[in-house]
Amino acid sequence: MQQIINWGILGDAGIAKKAIIPAIQKAHNANIMAIGSQKRAPKQTAEEFNIPKAYDSYEQLLLDPNIDAIYIPLPNSLHKKWVIEAALNKKHILCEKPAALSSNEVKEMLSVCNQNKVKFLEAFMYQFHPQHHRVREILLSGEIGEVKQMNSTFTYLLDITGNNIRLNQNLGGGSLYDVGCYCIHAIRSILQDEPISVYCKGNIDEGNEVDLTVQGVMTFQNKVMATFTSSFEQHPSNTYEVIGTKGKIIVPHAFRPDKQDGVGELKIITKEGTRLEHEVEDQYRAQIEYFSKAILTDKEELISNEKHTIQNMQVIDACFQSLIENKSVDIV
Repeated sequence: MQQIINWGILGDAGIAKKAIIPAIQKAHNANIMAIGSQKRAPKQTAEEFNIPKAYDSYEQLLLDPNIDAIYIPLPNSLHKKWVIEAALNKKHILCEKPAALSSNEVKEMLSVCNQNKVKFLEAFMYQFHPQHHRVREILLSGEIGEVKQMNSTFTYLLDITGNNIRLNQNLGGGSLYDVGCYCIHAIRSILQDEPISVYCKGNIDEGNEVDLTVQGVMTFQNKVMATFTSSFEQHPSNTYEVIGTKGKIIVPHAFRPDKQDGVGELKIITKEGTRLEHEVEDQYRAQIEYFSKAILTDKEELISNEKHTIQNMQVIDACFQSLIENKSVDIV
């Protein structure tokens, strides 16, 4: 029985070099086999990380029979094409968020994956950190009472005068796709519920025609409210809070605890006082080990494509519609 998954990297992106390649090398059930790039010579990266093979095209990498799974860190607008190409070549796929540019694209991608019996996972690495499981445990315990609201923020400063793919509309740029998708995913995941409507306002860059800041209000069937903010023009923040009738939980490093040496922090505030709890994990390594195990055992123990990919994109679709129409939009 196969005990390890051989990985290939489809693109010489910074996130691959900073996080995913090191995570694969740390994982107990994964091995980095190859990297392919069409715009840059991948040999330098291969040498830097001791990767055995370097291909000058994505197609060559996908034809390698020894590669089981690939990681796709390409611009958002290219996800659909290369997920489908990878699936047709029988490769399992870890694809950077957002999975695509619309829920219809995601449905088409997943259909091809299912037809070719390959697994697909959208790379929301944050969810593999145990701090979020601990939040859900506290909510179920009733310690903060009945949940009434959740707020999430993911912001940072981006040079909007530069030539960054995040500012390119044709490549799927904008703060909502880049970091707002985390906020929406976390709200749905922590509340274990789906919003029925959303209303968004945004600051759109006139030159690049991408959203620099988006603020949204999501309404749920049980009258719980949730707000989120994504931005390229605000002081860095990656946090969420859950507010109940008896207290609240604040998670100050919700999405990037890796910048705190993997240490996640929970601040629980009730009438009894305030306490801090800490959870530690390398969320990128945990993501690779989870997906590799899912391939090896032919199981997906925690993640549902239907729930965490299609439905997340449906909310994002509604957010963009709300921005365009300047009104609340129901989520089908």
